[in-house]
Amino acid sequence: MSLELNEIVSSYRPGQALAGRFYTDRDLYELELAKIWYAGWLFAAVSAELPSAGSYVVYTVGNHSVLIVRQPNGTVAAHHNVCRHRGSLIATQPSGRVRNFTCPYHQWMYGLDGSLRQCRAMPTDFDKSRYPLLPVHAVEVAGLVFVSFAADPPSFTAAAALLDSMATAQGLATAKVAHAIDYEVTANWKLVWENNRECYHCDVSHPQYVAANYDRYDAGEMTQAIERELTEVSRQSQQRWAACGLAVTDGGGLARFPSADGSTWYSANRTPLVPGYESESMDGGRVAPLMGAYPDSGVGVLRLRTLPNFWQHGSCDHCVVTRLTPSGLGSTRARVLWLVDRAAQEGRDYQLSTLLPFWQLTSEQDWEICARQQLGVQSPAYLPGPLSAAKEYNVASFHAWYLRWLGG
Repeated sequence: MSLELNEIVSSYRPGQALAGRFYTDRDLYELELAKIWYAGWLFAAVSAELPSAGSYVVYTVGNHSVLIVRQPNGTVAAHHNVCRHRGSLIATQPSGRVRNFTCPYHQWMYGLDGSLRQCRAMPTDFDKSRYPLLPVHAVEVAGLVFVSFAADPPSFTAAAALLDSMATAQGLATAKVAHAIDYEVTANWKLVWENNRECYHCDVSHPQYVAANYDRYDAGEMTQAIERELTEVSRQSQQRWAACGLAVTDGGGLARFPSADGSTWYSANRTPLVPGYESESMDGGRVAPLMGAYPDSGVGVLRLRTLPNFWQHGSCDHCVVTRLTPSGLGSTRARVLWLVDRAAQEGRDYQLSTLLPFWQLTSEQDWEICARQQLGVQSPAYLPGPLSAAKEYNVASFHAWYLRWLGG
């Protein structure tokens, strides 16, 4: 790390917001790509985007482009989207279904497994086995697909066990994508995560969200009456979940994540909704048929998170998945997907007009907040202020995780 980057990192003060240069320094951004985005596990796709052999999606992060493709045996494989001939990108569409991948430049053809099948105009003794597409580590668990560009990525075993135990009942592996919206958020990726990790802003910014969830009730706002209500709702919910065979987690509201020392990069919990809400919808009612193995609507909301780029809220009837990708110092691509049971039919079993608004509003409200903050932290007048110990503890923990990985 250069002296200048060391100066930026050493400017961090625990309990305070990050200095402006954390969001505006080009060299630091490149270091983040290398140390965080290219070194760990990234959420890339939901299994529903790869429904059959030959189905593929392209995921691009920085200078890396990866082809994620369903194999004939049902597994998922990932390859660098780079031709072994002269380096052209092979797949130019974000998704599709193919029998083989053909480079558009000189028509070298690759199998779904990445093997080189044809390379016209090469010598008859040319050894095709030496030039397969280069592999990328890929894991599929509970209907979610993760990739890692690292030569030796961190173990995924514990994360897979947690996701499998918590998320299988949600039925993501047997879901379909009802709708997707791609956003370009004009804010640094860290600002988007900081926003996600606190509900200090929720009362004013997310009226529909706070009506359904307990996230805003922490040490800063927890009255005795609300504490009694949440305790009782949590007790009843946990009993119900256990009776249904669902993994039970403690408490409700905003989970503490990551850990205070920044050591955890994945988490999962199930949290109760406010009484009267069956689903995260505008009126609290169900907006689609039950998903997965859920026996009724009393399952609360399943929340999954993996740093640096994924969170999910799963109600009894639908699931909303968000994937983040840095696209520049002050820009982040956000892809939001709404999933429903595979057998559900639009117009008969669900309407986009009732399925989308809750999380479309919540997401777009947050993107606007983050865009304003990006403009502010770029100002010469910006100085880091103190974090609220009662409301922004997860922001402090996110900073700890970030600095831990940045220095790794």
